[in-house]
Amino acid sequence: MKASRLIATQVALICFAALAQQPAAKPMLSAQASLELYDRDLQLMQSLAIAMPDLARAGAPLTENVRFAITNLKGSAGWANTSIIYGLMGNLRAFVMLADAVDKPFPFPEEAGRQLAELRASLDRIGAHFRALLAAHEAQLRSPDRDNIGRYAVADSRLAPPAQGKPRVVFLGDSITDGWRINEYFPDSDFPNRGISGQISGQMLGRMKADVIDLKPAAVLILAGTNDLARETPLNIIQNNLTMIADLAEYHRIKVIFASLLPVSDYHHPQTARRPPAQIRAMNQWLQQFCASRRFTYLDYYSRLVDSKGMLQEQLSDDGLHPNSAGYRVMAPLAQDAIRATVGTASVPAQPQPERRKRRLL
Repeated sequence: MKASRLIATQVALICFAALAQQPAAKPMLSAQASLELYDRDLQLMQSLAIAMPDLARAGAPLTENVRFAITNLKGSAGWANTSIIYGLMGNLRAFVMLADAVDKPFPFPEEAGRQLAELRASLDRIGAHFRALLAAHEAQLRSPDRDNIGRYAVADSRLAPPAQGKPRVVFLGDSITDGWRINEYFPDSDFPNRGISGQISGQMLGRMKADVIDLKPAAVLILAGTNDLARETPLNIIQNNLTMIADLAEYHRIKVIFASLLPVSDYHHPQTARRPPAQIRAMNQWLQQFCASRRFTYLDYYSRLVDSKGMLQEQLSDDGLHPNSAGYRVMAPLAQDAIRATVGTASVPAQPQPERRKRRLL
């Protein structure tokens, strides 16, 4: 067992040196595709261990390491955690080296040979994905547009001034807003969607002028904070950012609607470790009190989406974090009521029920 771990460490070092010398990879795998690839690799390791008894004994620690890494990538660590992916690659490569070194049964099953070849090919694909992730992380650190103001620059420049009697309400947020087909839920409304997946409250603060103030809306509906919690940002820093967002909006005579953070669940994938329910409730309590003290509108999604266990209702999400179409159908009338209470009832048209569609992974 100790020898297997030593081999894994040595192979990981060789893997890192080889990757450093290779050219930049093509675009990285999506979250879903990468996790499916890792699951397949684990299946291959288990199948090869059955076909090769000596490999089953020597490779057991490596298989367990890969299993543990996949669990972390699906859960609290996040699918793009490069340090965990790096370790996973080292264990996979060590397993392949062991498979080549141990005695094989005779005749060697053709299916086992194909599985070993597939595992080798998968290692190459994971290596390309790993390089792409490193390049993306480095580019983000060096980007002159940290807040991704360029995302909506063209759309903002083409947006006509608000029409008389049709108040504009900007939806500012992260992936929960970004993935919401707002035009389908609120047709004939002037509700620009300015959500950007993965953003934290500080980045939304940086986009306030370009994506909110310059659009001259009557109100802004803000849904922010869940990604801050995932990055372990202290609550007081999140609250400071949201306060400054509100101050900017109020100074420019833009009415403010703050949405509660949504609950999360572990029914589909582990989510509560990165976004503790207690912190979500604490943020929502602060938001509700803040809105009351400043006479802003508080939009309570949380109480309508949470179940008796304090989790996001299982049927309202496919991953425990983002609403699916059923979740958005619960949220839409709540948002509509909040907008009507903020900008007036006559100017907000009735909200239809769009057809249910399978939600695409963000």
